Amino acid sequence: MALARIILGLLALAPMTGYDLKRHFDSSVRHFWWADKAQIYRTLATLVAGGLAEVETVPGRGAPDRQEHHITEAGRAALSEWLVSPPEHRTVRHPFLARLFFAGELDDDQLDALLAERRATVTEQLAEYERLRPEVLAEAADGRATGDRAGTLRLATLEHGIAHARTELTWLDDTERALT
Repeated sequence: MALARIILGLLALAPMTGYDLKRHFDSSVRHFWWADKAQIYRTLATLVAGGLAEVETVPGRGAPDRQEHHITEAGRAALSEWLVSPPEHRTVRHPFLARLFFAGELDDDQLDALLAERRATVTEQLAEYERLRPEVLAEAADGRATGDRAGTLRLATLEHGIAHARTELTWLDDTERALT
């Protein structure tokens, strides 16, 4: 359900094709929610079937027609209802931590490789989040100037992702020190 509501939130910003939605996932909400293309398209079909979104065919100029999705009034109501509802309790699934939990079975080189791979992944995520930060920071400043707090809230979610990545890197340092 959260994926559907996130898609509705993105459609509330502007009408989008499935491709546009995937780009927005990769560039704006990836630090807290990831979805692959198949999940996005399946969820779009469900939203359209449920009357929460509708599709408009936009003729392509020298290119294929675009299937642009628009949020409906029912979709806005569902999004609003979700936004004011209590947050869902989410069971955390963290594949890296599951591996680390059982990593006592590994030899030193294998364990070092596991930790190094995670460090590389988190370092890459942090670099991507920090690359996005100036754009999101400018959006937040523009929003404050016009009284629109949406940009400030988007910045807050990005800052959460940055803080989480930095904390995990510190935790990796501590874990590696504890193993030596």
